[in-house]
Amino acid sequence: MLPRAEKKLQTRQALMQSTLELMTAGGGFCSLSLREVTRQAGVVPAAFYRHFDDMDALGLALVEEVMRKFRTAIREVRHHELEVGGAIDASIRIFLDYVEADRSYFMFLAREQYGGSPAVRKAITDGMLQISQDLASDLRQMPRLKHLDQMDLDILSDLIVKTVFSSLSDVLDPPQLAVRESLQPQFQLVQKLRFIMIGAKLWRGIAGGKDQHP
Repeated sequence: MLPRAEKKLQTRQALMQSTLELMTAGGGFCSLSLREVTRQAGVVPAAFYRHFDDMDALGLALVEEVMRKFRTAIREVRHHELEVGGAIDASIRIFLDYVEADRSYFMFLAREQYGGSPAVRKAITDGMLQISQDLASDLRQMPRLKHLDQMDLDILSDLIVKTVFSSLSDVLDPPQLAVRESLQPQFQLVQKLRFIMIGAKLWRGIAGGKDQHP
């Protein structure tokens, strides 16, 4: 027999995984009921409340978990860029490998950043901000970006994070029809980030409200 603490953790994970499975079938988080989730997890509804106060609390736990996975992926990309000097396309490939490995979690993130639960949306927004702040700290270490001040770095990191977040849905669910490479979500994400980083490298900042780049 499993220890009580381990069994409790397994039930919590089962509730979270069942939510993701139901959403993979096409439903949004707010369209799910507590009874659907517990039925999918194979537990009685009363067991739900030993782990979560309500469905929003379950949603927040999912956000916390996917943000942890997102930070792990971004940390690996930053290591590749800072330590190995990796190219953008290789860095994106590393990131997308993480995304594909935890597809259901990242699909939850892609859908619920604009979803119907205010609590979940706010948690995702707060998580994005934290990731952006972490990224700004790392960008400060890049020799090619030494000319950027803190405001520039904050804007740059925010733009990168929002570009990646907004691309998740298309990357995870690309068009099924054969289209040319330039229209493939992964290719477009790489090109968008190249545009951003080339612009950052050439940027000369704003002082007194006037654009100062040559």
